[in-house]
Amino acid sequence: MSEATTPPAPSATPAPPPAPTGPLTDVRVVELAGIGPAPFAAMLLADLGADVVRVDRPTGPGLGIDPALDVTNRNKRSVVLDLKSPDGPARVLDLAARADILLEGYRPGVAERLGVGPADCHARNPRLVYGRMTGWGQEGPLADRAGHDLAYLARTGALGITGDPDRPPVAPANLLGDYAGGALYLVVGALAALHHARATGTGQVVDAAIVDGTVHLTAMLHGMLAAGAWQDRRGANLLDGGCPFYGTYETSDGHHMAVGALEERFYAEFTALLGTEEPLPPRDDPARWPELRAAVAARFRTRTRAEWTEVFAGSDACVAPVRSLREAPADPHLAARGTFTDHGGLTQPAPAPRFSATPTAVRSAPARPGADTAAVARDWDLPHLTTDAPRPPHASRKVSP
Repeated sequence: MSEATTPPAPSATPAPPPAPTGPLTDVRVVELAGIGPAPFAAMLLADLGADVVRVDRPTGPGLGIDPALDVTNRNKRSVVLDLKSPDGPARVLDLAARADILLEGYRPGVAERLGVGPADCHARNPRLVYGRMTGWGQEGPLADRAGHDLAYLARTGALGITGDPDRPPVAPANLLGDYAGGALYLVVGALAALHHARATGTGQVVDAAIVDGTVHLTAMLHGMLAAGAWQDRRGANLLDGGCPFYGTYETSDGHHMAVGALEERFYAEFTALLGTEEPLPPRDDPARWPELRAAVAARFRTRTRAEWTEVFAGSDACVAPVRSLREAPADPHLAARGTFTDHGGLTQPAPAPRFSATPTAVRSAPARPGADTAAVARDWDLPHLTTDAPRPPHASRKVSP
């Protein structure tokens, strides 16, 4: 694994974190603390070099883990502000006046009631991109209802295609909804709106709803469904585990191998290396797929995962060992690419994607709530941001970012 930074020599005063690198070093972001997709979106912007200031609550983080281990807060800085205090909203608006992007993940209407909604922020900074992250969206019958990743996936059809046909659908952690359908769409929307704001001087609101993004991810499947190439039932299709040469198999030691030998030439290499004694049933006859699956499964159960990994090493059979989260950093390919990195003793995913001219890096550990208030006050020219500094009477006026 590659090192994100070289630890400095011990000194009386800790060295400041490395200067931001990446394509977004001229972008300032305010993140109103929450959990789930909005913090991940802010982390991605921070990884890309943006100066992300997270506004934490006095009550502490909502995720329930040690803030020092919350990787989604790396490369950020934190201030603590109480939005329910008399001066709290004004301090957030001061930050928004100097920012390019603001991200929030409240239920619809909450930011408005707190006094930091889009109208409040745009009155101070008309160029601001105001990114809103929700599950159901800003309007619709369910907009005001609570929800989590799984419920959003359920209504979009994305959950219904997971798992075996004779078992309930499988929860895919929160990767598909919160992060793929939510956070990544919020980032795309915020950067597109930022491009528009810099070209026109006009900011706007980005409504990123997990249900919208997740449905968007199913575009190819809806095309296949319309063409008759996808059955609207679980475990009966080429890419949902129904196909015996696109799925997972247990090995003799209780681990698994993943097979994705879709194309005929890859399938030919797969079957040659699999080495079954009897000829396999034809792959193009779905009626015999259960028979083919049973034969392939029986063969995989004859060796360990390590043995099968060696068998398929260097081939185009499209077969890979299924790693656990703790095992993944040691995978030879991922280790060679530096896909994981160590920073401050914490192994974590390295920033992605990669840039040839503006490389990214893990520059700083997860931000501790409130630890950066003085530095942000200095760098953003907001001396009154610190709790012991009075807020000047003119601070509420519009300030250009």
